[in-house]
Amino acid sequence: MKFFRFDEKVAKPITQYESTFSMSPLLLTEEGAHVGCMHIPQGGMVGEHQAACDQLFAVMEGEGWVYGEDGVTYPIQKGTAAFWVTGESHASGSEKGMTVMVIESGTLKPEDRMQEVTLQPQDI
Repeated sequence: MKFFRFDEKVAKPITQYESTFSMSPLLLTEEGAHVGCMHIPQGGMVGEHQAACDQLFAVMEGEGWVYGEDGVTYPIQKGTAAFWVTGESHASGSEKGMTVMVIESGTLKPEDRMQEVTLQPQDI
């Protein structure tokens, strides 16, 4: 057995797109999937950018907000995931802080295994 760290102490700061968060890489497969743990601090954000490939943004702890191509902001919290397709412009952030598992790959199909929910937009 081996053990690995992915907490904030080993995370790398990300400032691209005016972002203020840190990322702990977890996994990169030969098939091109990337899995990482985002540590978004209080008042932190992932600046608007286009998804390089399909992206599942699963909130593990805390709460925050996300928006996609339509620019409508939705609240998101622990136990909820947002999904953006390749090329979709999006951003996210948190006033209180949140920890997010991010899975990126050209072959993601969350609808095959996850229950889809409807969220109500919010003003931020």
